[in-house]
Amino acid sequence: MDHHHTPHHESGGVFGVLLPVLALLVCAGGYLLLVRRAHRRDRPWSRRRTVAFGAGLALLAVALLPPLAPFAHRDFRGHMAQHLLLGMYAPLALVLGAPVTLLLRALPAARARRVTALLHSGPSRLLSRPVPALLLSTGSLPVLYFTPLYDTVVAHPAGHWLLHAHFLLSGCLFAYSVAGPDPAPARPGVRARLVVLGCAIAVHAVVAQLMYGGFWVHVHAPAGEVRGGAEIMYYGGDIAELLLAAALVATWRPERPALRKPAARPI
Repeated sequence: MDHHHTPHHESGGVFGVLLPVLALLVCAGGYLLLVRRAHRRDRPWSRRRTVAFGAGLALLAVALLPPLAPFAHRDFRGHMAQHLLLGMYAPLALVLGAPVTLLLRALPAARARRVTALLHSGPSRLLSRPVPALLLSTGSLPVLYFTPLYDTVVAHPAGHWLLHAHFLLSGCLFAYSVAGPDPAPARPGVRARLVVLGCAIAVHAVVAQLMYGGFWVHVHAPAGEVRGGAEIMYYGGDIAELLLAAALVATWRPERPALRKPAARPI
């Protein structure tokens, strides 16, 4: 762990604010438009789903806009808070908004069948499994923080935005594969998903503890910032994973044993 701080680029000025705002407004408008179309097709949509998706967009706004975004560019603790919002909290809320199910309800039958066929394609079935999603999300943490990759990426504005996109997309994929209400043809049972979630919790804890102790971590930031970021990862990650576990358990529908017909009595 280096004890000097390499200054990072600024957050992009006006464009660094306007572009995220525009993207978030487009996502919100698109979701509400689909809700309206679903209602027109006599397929009412749950307000809870709409609120969940809106909460996810709000969390993205907190992560990508001032005051957190500028702070994250100059302080590793801000980066870690931004990481948790982009990679864990916002994805869970967005996934609980069930955007794919909403899309299927809003589309005409022919287009909905195309989307369903895409969900059943080979790549989609692979990505809907929790283990590949775990490798893309949680598995990337040691590579990012225990190699020079983090400093290389955040040294350039484009690299920082690519890192944001990775956190968000891999986080959404993991939340979807573990506890998403949207259809996932290759998703395993609840017990298997709980095991994968337990692995994610363990990896998060180990990475955070190694980072706090200064072992193997390769981040050009003051030691106090790195330890603070490790604490944010440890405790903030625990809360996010507990929320994901609660969402998963809420989908558990225990199988009822089949009722046996009483044996016929001999006459």
